[in-house]
Amino acid sequence: MRILLAEDDPLLGDGLKAGLRQLGFQVDWVCDGAAAERELRAQPYAAAVLDLGLPRLDGLDVLTAIRRAGLSIPVLVLTARDTVPDRIRGLDLGADDYVIKPVDLHELAARLRALIRRAHGQPHEVLTAQDIELDPAARVVRKSGSPVTLSTREFDLLHALMLSAGRVLTREHLEQQLYSWGQEIESNAVEVHIHNLRRKLGNTLIQTVRGVGYVLMRSAPGS
Repeated sequence: MRILLAEDDPLLGDGLKAGLRQLGFQVDWVCDGAAAERELRAQPYAAAVLDLGLPRLDGLDVLTAIRRAGLSIPVLVLTARDTVPDRIRGLDLGADDYVIKPVDLHELAARLRALIRRAHGQPHEVLTAQDIELDPAARVVRKSGSPVTLSTREFDLLHALMLSAGRVLTREHLEQQLYSWGQEIESNAVEVHIHNLRRKLGNTLIQTVRGVGYVLMRSAPGS
């Protein structure tokens, strides 16, 4: 899943970006509030990690602006402001979670997964469709109980489709979820990954909606 990280501390930002990437996230990192607001308005991020003490535009002002614009992206506030009134104000302005620095990287990743899951109406950590199970935390996929080996891109694509099971997703939307800044996207990358997923998981799981995109089927046709 592609997320936006807004953090002005270069050491912390670099560490969070590298660590979250190792845990399966695609991370775009900005260092000021104005850039954070611009990118959140422009890109369909799965979630955002937002520091409050940002230059140019305070994190709470960023949060206020995107909520007034009608953007429902899950936002996790990461800050050193640890007083109860600060936390209450952030939550009242539209934050979905609030973490005080310093933060454990694995806890941060778990909180992000929970926010993304809830934003898609998924109540359980392990996603299921037909005979497929996907565990985002362990990054494991099983078919009829047996592990299936997927590449990083294949796993991320399947994750995006399973989060939105039953909904048609365009190729452009899937590309935006799979690739962060600076990563080259081949013109047929999504199609190649879809082909590989069908070969490994069966042809009934992912259907093509011609001229629109792809949809992951919760149950097999005719079942």
